[in-house]
Parts: sequence; structure tokens; C-alpha cells
Amino acid sequence: MYEPVSVWRSAVSSGSKARGLLYPIAAFVLLVLGWELVKALVPANGVSIGEQRVLPRTSDGAMPHAWAVLTVLGEADGKATVGATLLRTGGFTLGLSLLALALGTLVGILLAIVMQRFAWVERGLLPYVIVSQTVPLIALAPLVAGWGGKFVIAGQPWKPWMSIVVIASYLVFFPVAIGTLRGLQAPAKASVELLHSCAAGWWATLRHLRLPAAVPHILPALRLGAAAAVIGAVVAEISTGTAGGIGRQIIVFSQQSTGNAARLYAAVLAAALLGVALTALVGVVELVLRRYSRPGHSSGGSR
Repeated sequence: MYEPVSVWRSAVSSGSKARGLLYPIAAFVLLVLGWELVKALVPANGVSIGEQRVLPRTSDGAMPHAWAVLTVLGEADGKATVGATLLRTGGFTLGLSLLALALGTLVGILLAIVMQRFAWVERGLLPYVIVSQTVPLIALAPLVAGWGGKFVIAGQPWKPWMSIVVIASYLVFFPVAIGTLRGLQAPAKASVELLHSCAAGWWATLRHLRLPAAVPHILPALRLGAAAAVIGAVVAEISTGTAGGIGRQIIVFSQQSTGNAARLYAAVLAAALLGVALTALVGVVELVLRRYSRPGHSSGGSR
């Protein structure tokens, strides 16, 4: 009797997922069309009013055609092609970003649990957690690299890629900590008191009530953290001068873009795709935790 309803719900769900994929594709197509429209309508030297430039240059050296960015992937770059170079350097940066996402998530969740458990820790530490995000990475990166060089872990000296992971995780832990803290405080006071009446201690309440309630808040924070991990890794590679990643490759291609900026834009596009790839991995985690992904109807956070 309920089979038609189930089929209808399944069809609606499939249609929603299809539309969810079409939207970013349509947005990308519109971006490319807008790019080519600007290149076609704006003069090669741009538009200036007096000495102030109001529209950018559209020459190939500053704004290449969209298809030129794609075709440049097949050009030779030393012993390999540009596409192969971006694939290799992008894989290196993606691995560091994944490590940074894991480290930042671990630190953020543990920090949120401590702040939820002890109100005085939240009142004393939360303002500094917020202020910490005002420190520019370009200033933090040399400090982390310098401090890291003095550490020896399990008899092994500090590696440059470790500094990149630490710097990138610095951006990740903030949204995860704030999102997790909000989720841990989401259960209603009545729900917490019900568990306490059943002789459930703090750990049992955390495990069976607070952490499941925090999942809908953690998942969006992880998406933000995934994008932040890639940004942090790229900026850290540039700031510390670490070779092997796509951040350093962007610098190399920018120095070669005097005549044609297609390689530079290809590298920037590849870096953007790393963020998409890492966000897609978070989507896999969301599927695993989908039974907790709907926020509960309870309100009135409690400790």
C-alpha cells in the first residue's frame, strides 16, 4: 500500500540530487561565458578614467581565453606536460590538506568538548580562539617553520611539509571548534536531565546525546574546514618556499606568464579543484553519518 509513496519519495530524492549537481555546473558555465564576454567587449588595455583603471586588461597576457587554459595542459613543461605537473603538485598539496583537515578537526572537536565541559574554559579561551583567526598566515608561516626546525619527533627531524600541515590546520580548527561547541550545547535541558535521571554520567551524556546532536553542526564546519585547509596549504607553500606543491607551482607559472597567462590560470584552477575534491570527501563522511544529519527539534542548549 505504501510502495507508490516510497517510489515517489525516491524519485523526488533523485531529482533533488540531480539538481544539486546541475547548479554548480550551470554556475561554472555562466562564469566561463561571462569571462569570454568581458574579453570580447573590453579593450585589450582595459578602460581607465584618468589614471585610475576601472576595467582590467583583457589581453592574452593578462586574461587568456577559457579554451587556452585547457589546451595549455598538453604543453611541455620540462620532461612532462603542464597537466602532468599540475597533477603531481596538486596531489602533493591535496595530501597535506587532508592531513591538515584531520589534525584541525581533531583539535577543534577536543577543544569544543573541553569548552562545553568547563564553562570557565569557554569564557576564558573562546575570545582567544576567535582572535587567533585575525593573525595573517603570511606572518605566521615563517614563525611555524622556524619553531618546527627545533623539534625532533621520534628521532626524526622536522620536515618542511609538517610546517605546512600545522599552518593549514590552524585555519581548520576554528570553524570545527565553533560548530562543534554549538552542537554540543544544542540538546534541550530536559533531554540532559532525563539522562542524568537514568544515572548517565558526563561521558555517557556526551556519547549518546551531545555528540549525535552536534553532527548536523559539525558537517557544515567540516566543509568550511576543507576549503580552509586547501587555502592554508597553498599559502603556506608560498610563504615557506616549500617546493613540490601547487602553491610553489603557481609562483613558477606566474614568473613565466609575461606573454601568456594560461599556465598561471590553469594552476589557479587546479588549486580550486583541490578544494572541490576535499569537500567531496567530506560529503562521503556526511553520507556515513546521514542518520544524524538532520538537526533535532529540541532547543535550549544546556551544559
